[in-house]
Amino acid sequence: MAGGREIKTKIKSVQNTRKVTRALEMVSASKIRKAQDRMKTSRPYAQAMKQVVGHLAQASTDYQHPFLVQREQVKRVGYIVISSDRGLAGGLNNNLFRKTVADMKEWQDKGAEIDVVTIGSKASVFFRRVNVNMAASVANLGDTPKLETLIGVIKVMLDAFTEGKVDRVYLVYNNFVNTMVQKATFDQLLPLAAADTKVAEHDWDYLYEPDAATVLEHVITRYIESLVYQAVLENVASEHAARMVAMKAASDNANKLIGTLQLVYNKARQAAITQEISEIVGGAAAV
Repeated sequence: MAGGREIKTKIKSVQNTRKVTRALEMVSASKIRKAQDRMKTSRPYAQAMKQVVGHLAQASTDYQHPFLVQREQVKRVGYIVISSDRGLAGGLNNNLFRKTVADMKEWQDKGAEIDVVTIGSKASVFFRRVNVNMAASVANLGDTPKLETLIGVIKVMLDAFTEGKVDRVYLVYNNFVNTMVQKATFDQLLPLAAADTKVAEHDWDYLYEPDAATVLEHVITRYIESLVYQAVLENVASEHAARMVAMKAASDNANKLIGTLQLVYNKARQAAITQEISEIVGGAAAV
């Protein structure tokens, strides 16, 4: 059994760790509400853009945008992977990466090559160690991400698809369901799936000014940017929720460990006192 001093040192160490986990838990609890508000505020815009693109996809025009054309052969697949910049969020990032790698493996088994664009430092570090082509990355977005910082990496994938270098693009992120549940989500970003753009049938059409190609290029690009931005906000909310839950679990475990160590310390202290009494009694009997 360890001595009382060693046990006291361990108790002090665990208490210091508990202070850190409690602080992180309270910080995430205070930030999650703001993250949820930003996420919910951006949803109406994304929904409105989805409806507009759905109408445009059904419009009777001689021009069909490349982003709406399904390609028969998929030789190269692109992924936009969104992760957190910081750790201590439980299995949030690892679960997402594991499912993403499994999906990539399926495409590689079919003979397709993989391109990856990462948003968040954790994804950037992870996929540099995986057998894929890192096309671009951006990190350190903070708790209030700006669309301007995302446009560059989004354009990398859009240009690659337009030039025929990539045949399909997926958006991978953690979807915020509630505080306890964050779901790893795969959305087909390009070409725009029919289910994503489907709206009620209509018998009217658009008049394009200056022309259909210019209008569709602008609207669909804004739509894709809104999807990625919404996914980033969902991931930020998921990060704070996962960190709050993980740090609460760590604090609870620290409390249990401190109780166990305190019990061990009391037993060691009682054994030491008993031994001292036995030595005193033995010495007195010898005299």
